[in-house]
Amino acid sequence: MSDQTPVVLRILRSIWRGLDRIRRVLHLSILLIIVILAAASLAPDATPVPNEAALVLAPQGVIVDQLSGNSFDRALARAQGLAVAETLLKGLVDVLREARDDERIEVLVLDLDGLSGSGLSKLEELADEIAAFKESGKPVIALGDSFNETQYYLAAQADEIFMHPMGMVFVDGYSRYMPYYKSALDALYVDYNVWTVGEYKSFVEPVTRDDMSPEDREAAGAYLNALWDAWQHGVTTARGLDADSMQRYADDSLTLVRGVAGDTGQLALDYGLVDELMTRDAMRSHIGELVGETPPWSPGDDYARIGHEDYLAAIRQLETPSQQDDRIGVIVASGNILDGVQPAGSIGGESTAQVIRQATENEDIKSLVLRVDSGGGSAFASELIQREIEVFQESGRSVVVSMGSVAASGGYWISMTADEIWASPTTLTGSIGVGAMFPTFQRTLDRIGIHVDGLGTTALAGQSDPLRGLGDDFSGMMQESVGYIYDEFIGKVAANRGMSIDEVDRIARGIVWVGSEAHARGLVDELGDLDDAIASAALLAGLEEDAYSIEYFEPPLNFFDRFLLNMMRMASPAIAALGYEAHMPRALAVLLEAASEPLAFVEQFNDPRGIYAYCFCDVR
Repeated sequence: MSDQTPVVLRILRSIWRGLDRIRRVLHLSILLIIVILAAASLAPDATPVPNEAALVLAPQGVIVDQLSGNSFDRALARAQGLAVAETLLKGLVDVLREARDDERIEVLVLDLDGLSGSGLSKLEELADEIAAFKESGKPVIALGDSFNETQYYLAAQADEIFMHPMGMVFVDGYSRYMPYYKSALDALYVDYNVWTVGEYKSFVEPVTRDDMSPEDREAAGAYLNALWDAWQHGVTTARGLDADSMQRYADDSLTLVRGVAGDTGQLALDYGLVDELMTRDAMRSHIGELVGETPPWSPGDDYARIGHEDYLAAIRQLETPSQQDDRIGVIVASGNILDGVQPAGSIGGESTAQVIRQATENEDIKSLVLRVDSGGGSAFASELIQREIEVFQESGRSVVVSMGSVAASGGYWISMTADEIWASPTTLTGSIGVGAMFPTFQRTLDRIGIHVDGLGTTALAGQSDPLRGLGDDFSGMMQESVGYIYDEFIGKVAANRGMSIDEVDRIARGIVWVGSEAHARGLVDELGDLDDAIASAALLAGLEEDAYSIEYFEPPLNFFDRFLLNMMRMASPAIAALGYEAHMPRALAVLLEAASEPLAFVEQFNDPRGIYAYCFCDVR
């Protein structure tokens, strides 16, 4: 609904973008001066892999299928010493697979203090890779000051878990709590006009209710319990605990903590969640006994180690380009689906469609895998992307979808025409429904003495003005449009899934399903991960194992961004050597984030007709 954005807001936004561009140019000028003045010797050689060392897997922030934003901004943040907010799942998987057969790596250390979140399906994939690593006979050790629920799922896969004596294993289960704004909007005399199809389509409820609807509570309860059961099974199986032990640990937390007089570290040890309580220096000494002395290039370390990012860079330097002409293309579609051109970490109706066209025009691509990790968004953008997938298929080649942690609503829209759909048992998918929201402010203006009046040349003129109440004609047109889009949605699902429209409607209506339930209901073909989907795509293309290569397609950078990125790569060592940092005070960052949230909301939802296939699938 960007066309309804207030004119002043659009002007301010344009000014801000211009200033931001100027800021980048000034930044570049400073960096160029630094590069000229800094000696070339400041740039260190790539970190070598020690002959006998620990590989330290230390994911930071949220584990994702695709890093968000553009490469320049990420490089600039890294050079300035800002916190890393995301870690790429594929990089962690590649490191674990390479290290299990690398004789230089003697132990795997899971340093999980920096991990803040991840979808369960991603944790399960990493758990499988850790299990495969353990088959090499090398030990896996998890370290942490404390462990939250996400961190502990990975820690549980280790042979040994060491935690600080003052630490805590905090497990509180899965939840979905959201703010509801109806009373606040009423207090501000703002009217939110809403049109939906699907009684379980809950993404409009925050502006129409003050609490969760019974339908949303029912659907959310089903998939939250399914995720919680899967999490418990993964942890208790890995640790050899009773099947209900984690449920009791969370439900009886106060009683358990009182029983140890508040010593949460001792509770974790007594309950069998950790193997030993150790201070940080004791942890380092223990690992040092396993891997030997500190290498000369890292005198500050207590043991021979290499971080997973340095290890990944080292192994990729040695990679040789594949000689296979036949290729399986992989496109990652991660984030909200928005209209237009969007950066990585969001799915753009124009930009993602362009990447799919690149794969279509490449005759070496024999089959395409679309990795979807999205709760949806713009219905129009979803349709643009879905049509480009059909164009690829019309060239006689197959498309396989691999669903990540979430592939719901618009995420399912862009998946439904695939020849095969693969999902994890804990993927959140479905949510087949459509809705629209349109705020009007006539009562707000009236309260402060502003009154809108005038005339138009047709009966429809002025009926969609947000400063006036919506007219019956416009409101009726929106409801008809939303109904049409929903019919289109379920009609395409029915046609592509070999089901009747009535069958689809019964499992649609905005209901969110976990992957295993979606598979049982015919919305998903197979259960498996990205590798399974790639192997299936090769089989559909008639390619034998090891007779093809895999090519990832990414949105192309423009000339200016490529130039900035290259300069940034040159300047990063110099900036680090000079100790340049630009940390924003946390209190100010929180304030700015809160202040910009309304603008971010407007920016996020930009469908040209204001109609969305979206799912609030935020699980914590």
